[in-house]
Amino acid sequence: MNPIKPCAPHTAPTLGAAACSQAPCEDLAPSVEAPASLGLSSHTLKSTPVAAAGLLLAACGGGGGGSENGTNSAAAPSDAEAVRFLTQAGFSASAESIAAVKASGFANWLDSQLALPVQDDSRYDWMVANGYAVEANRNNFTGTDNAIWLKLMSSPDPVRQRMTLALSEIFVVSMQGLPIEWRGLCMAHYADLLERQAFGTYRQLLQEVTLSVGMGSYLNMLGNRKEDTFTGRVPDENYAREVMQLFSIGLVQLNSDGTPRLNNGQTIDSYSPQDISQLASVFTGWERDRVDAMDYAHVTRPMKHNTANFQTGDKSVLGTTIAGSLSGPQALSLALDTLANHPNVGPFMGRQLIQRFTMSHPSAAYVGRVAAVFNNNGRGVRGDLKAILRAVLLDPEARAKPSGNASGRLREPVHRFVQWGRSFGITSASGRWPIGDTSDPASRLGQSPWRSPSVFNFFRPGYVPPGHELAANQITAPEFQLLNESTIAGYLNFMQSVIGNGLSSGDVTADYAHELSLAADPPNLLAHLNLRLAANAIPATTLSELSTAVATISASNATGQLNRVKAAILLVMAAPEYQIQK
Repeated sequence: MNPIKPCAPHTAPTLGAAACSQAPCEDLAPSVEAPASLGLSSHTLKSTPVAAAGLLLAACGGGGGGSENGTNSAAAPSDAEAVRFLTQAGFSASAESIAAVKASGFANWLDSQLALPVQDDSRYDWMVANGYAVEANRNNFTGTDNAIWLKLMSSPDPVRQRMTLALSEIFVVSMQGLPIEWRGLCMAHYADLLERQAFGTYRQLLQEVTLSVGMGSYLNMLGNRKEDTFTGRVPDENYAREVMQLFSIGLVQLNSDGTPRLNNGQTIDSYSPQDISQLASVFTGWERDRVDAMDYAHVTRPMKHNTANFQTGDKSVLGTTIAGSLSGPQALSLALDTLANHPNVGPFMGRQLIQRFTMSHPSAAYVGRVAAVFNNNGRGVRGDLKAILRAVLLDPEARAKPSGNASGRLREPVHRFVQWGRSFGITSASGRWPIGDTSDPASRLGQSPWRSPSVFNFFRPGYVPPGHELAANQITAPEFQLLNESTIAGYLNFMQSVIGNGLSSGDVTADYAHELSLAADPPNLLAHLNLRLAANAIPATTLSELSTAVATISASNATGQLNRVKAAILLVMAAPEYQIQK
């Protein structure tokens, strides 16, 4: 298999750019190596400019505008509108789910998903049942990726799984930095925790996250002890800082629509160094609820409190006095109440959920509407995550026809990969889902779930790509922080391999039966893939030339027909109009 070569460095495109006009990428065309295993020759790519663009424009990182109509609330959604909604709410769109959305409408379909109970097959239980809870795995993550991919690819509740993945990128605990025994089981349980709490309340989620062994280990609340004036020890401030900065209120005070509050033109800090140190004192005395070193199940239990290690005395956090007469658990509860009731939380969390589901740069009005639902779900409940997600996905701005360079979002590499898996019904012959770590940017996705490089996730919510129109207009595009020449080429080569050959020597394979029925008709095949994968975002002119390229692959036998299908899927998933989800 000949790899695709990355283009020379260039500036980032806008979300709405139809093509990359950077000279280095245009100059690359003659040197691109064709995916020979899929049946496209180098000659075909060179002689069919737009067919090559399916690969090359992605290597430029360009974005494309969609061609859908806006939603008419009085009419049933179109096929493209249904697909667009399904791929925002979950990962993929099947013929059955498209029909269901068209029949019931967006809100009713979403409500049916939100009503689904949490699945019984937890990641932790799967690892134990499949023999991963053994001494040899005490200090590694063997089996954890397997359990995570199993859920992402095959769990029958895609909206909950999408929310779980979104929360994992906000309340980050990563396998890259979890120094604890039974760390693989601990990571699996933390993912299960986010799944269980995905449609609960923010306050309960914050409590569960705070007292989890995973978070306690990752951000040093586990074993945090009161000050010792003799040795100079002070309570560890790591979790106190990050729970405010990343998990609740952010760095600056916000208006209800997420815009910064200003004083003489300057932003206002949302907390002070004293708030950090005082909150760190509240978070003392917590340790593992463990019987002995072989008790791996302790990773599923909340941390327990040891009064002997708790910092006594009054504390003040964000203007709230936490009396010294309170026990450690009582002090923690009051501190978390203070954070959860802060006016910043609605816009701070709401904007990030919008970014994870619908668009990278939402308007202040959109953020304000979602924040209002956070503050009150209509029944007096604050932080109802189910209601908040409903507000994110059903907002008029989310459902309107995409327009402008700030609309949409770059699909995360993991989202693209999971969409491929779910769209084409991948299965694991062994039942072990040996997909593994996909972090390598040169040969895989450059992103792997629950493996972010730090507590700041794979990308920052406020990231603005430098040196282009996005920077000039201060348009946030978080996923672009992962986009560079290595990750572009790595993604294309990885997808070429998995589309063509599956994974792990054929253990994980896709089913292209329906697509094979269309192989004799390339325009129909490309139209089908454009709908199912891109919600008809790829324009007709591009589809026509992609069809011409695919038609150069002989379909006179089964091998040729399969190569046509695989090449068509790769070209669609390489197209910028696909990668920029409008």
